[in-house]
Amino acid sequence: AMAAGRPHRIRITHLEPVVDIRAHIVQRALVAVSHGPGVAALLQDAGVAVVPAKARQRPSTKEILDAIGLSHAAEVIVLPSDSDTRGVAEAAAGQARADGLRVSVIPTRSIVQTLAAVAVHDPILHFDDDVVSMTRAAGATHYGAVTIASRAALTTVGPCDVGDVLGLVDGDIVAVGSDLASVARGILDGMLAVGGELVTLVLGADADADLRDDLPEWLASQHPLTEVVVHDGGQPLWPLIVGVE
Repeated sequence: AMAAGRPHRIRITHLEPVVDIRAHIVQRALVAVSHGPGVAALLQDAGVAVVPAKARQRPSTKEILDAIGLSHAAEVIVLPSDSDTRGVAEAAAGQARADGLRVSVIPTRSIVQTLAAVAVHDPILHFDDDVVSMTRAAGATHYGAVTIASRAALTTVGPCDVGDVLGLVDGDIVAVGSDLASVARGILDGMLAVGGELVTLVLGADADADLRDDLPEWLASQHPLTEVVVHDGGQPLWPLIVGVE
């Protein structure tokens, strides 16, 4: 493989003797908070129960608790998808545990971390092992985003006015500009400077042609060894959310 090129995204699977795995499957469900219909559909296709979040409004404890109950599973893994929703998810998990369910919350702080965790979910694994594997995948995913300032403020990189483009990495504002694509390229260059094999682009409802068409082409030319995956998330307020694994 080394002679043919640079191997990446390697997964090693140990094949044990053939058994009836159905006897070992523990009923387990995933519940994830999602912003935007595109990502919600993507998660639902993967068998995840989705709790939709509205713009500037996090889901309630009851909404997450209802999703846990409707899963009809004895074991549930909850993915809040942003730091503000983690407390709500923990509260719902606590109530579900009091009802006898086994529930764990993976503290995903962005939808791209949730997608990374879901990608490695394995219902055949022991519950704790599955949680550890998903938590590691989420933690190994750096996240960034591009949004529009709704008010004037003083950021860590200088002042911003209403309508300015803000670039965030791992929750911190790292760039202020006037163009969505240029700010996106700036944060991606910074995130990929320390390495990265997979870039996930989640396009929002307000993503323009530069983000939809030009940004993937720019990544292919400037970072040719990086695999790029694009999802039409449709989320409000955030024209672009980025994940780097």
